[in-house]
Amino acid sequence: MRRCCLLLALLGLLLVTGCRKDGDEATRRLTIYSPHGTELLTEFKDRFEAQHPDVEVVFLDMGSQQVLDRIRSERMNPQADLWWGAPQDLFMSAAREGLLEPYRPSWADAIDESERDPQFCWTGTFLTPQVILYNRVKLASEEVPDDWDDLLDERWRGRITIRYPMASGGMRGMFGALIERERVKGDDAGLRWLARLDANTQSYPTSPALMFEELTRGDAVLSIWNLPDVVLQQKTYERPFGYVIPKSGTLVITDGIALVKGGKNLDLARSFYEFVTSPESLILQAEKFHRIPCRNDIPPESLPEWMRHLEINPMPMDWRQLSENSDRWMREWDSRIKNRGRKWLLDHPL
Repeated sequence: MRRCCLLLALLGLLLVTGCRKDGDEATRRLTIYSPHGTELLTEFKDRFEAQHPDVEVVFLDMGSQQVLDRIRSERMNPQADLWWGAPQDLFMSAAREGLLEPYRPSWADAIDESERDPQFCWTGTFLTPQVILYNRVKLASEEVPDDWDDLLDERWRGRITIRYPMASGGMRGMFGALIERERVKGDDAGLRWLARLDANTQSYPTSPALMFEELTRGDAVLSIWNLPDVVLQQKTYERPFGYVIPKSGTLVITDGIALVKGGKNLDLARSFYEFVTSPESLILQAEKFHRIPCRNDIPPESLPEWMRHLEINPMPMDWRQLSENSDRWMREWDSRIKNRGRKWLLDHPL
């Protein structure tokens, strides 16, 4: 009798398994590609799973340029459902290449048109200004450069570290903005500026964590990085960091979110999209992770005080031009200038 009951139970299990449609197993898993870091991603994975017990959120944490490259390589068989985080020029490239699924969020009227795709292939989530980062133990505040050109002074030779920009959308955007700024002086003026910066740069760490360690130890004392992450490192990890907002203006990146075209679980992706861009989630992201929300319907009094009083002069930027030319510019920098800045300058005299 016992053996009969066991056989019936196994038969029932086989029948249920056999009736399951292809893909049903996958509908309970949401795959996200993001550069936002383990702390933020884990926070919202846990919160979303608590509200959706039948869902497993899986994220891959990588540089934003690496996300785009991976989505490109997987276009015939997409593995991700959602892309959460990258500068707008990378999303613009992905939209142009047909890699994104349009989605108009419920709060679409609460964002400026300049901070989203016209067809809602991507939408802005955070504003991310770039700043000059320094070790405040090694440098007094009055010593710190207060504008971009000051980084080129010979006194900083061997004292600057820069996150390797080929894998970082933020640094690619910053380099592109500096190239754009200088091009009025001539076709090679932007590359000349980056060559002079390279002459003062001692290293190009392959991850933010390695860059932060170099700065914390004092192996280098200056860098360029995004303001929210600098504040996070100050307040959460108590690193000896300070920052300067360049007086001539700085690049303000719109950090976005998008559905991956052909994703296997787009309904779940839409739910997560709405979840992490709700007012409650954006306020938490501002308080705990120092992210500046794009949504213009978030009450200012609900945000941290430093955000309410932030004064930034945005650097002019043609984002479409950056999107179309960034790959070419960065390949040229990587092959001709990186670690060879002084030689490039000698080979290209004024």
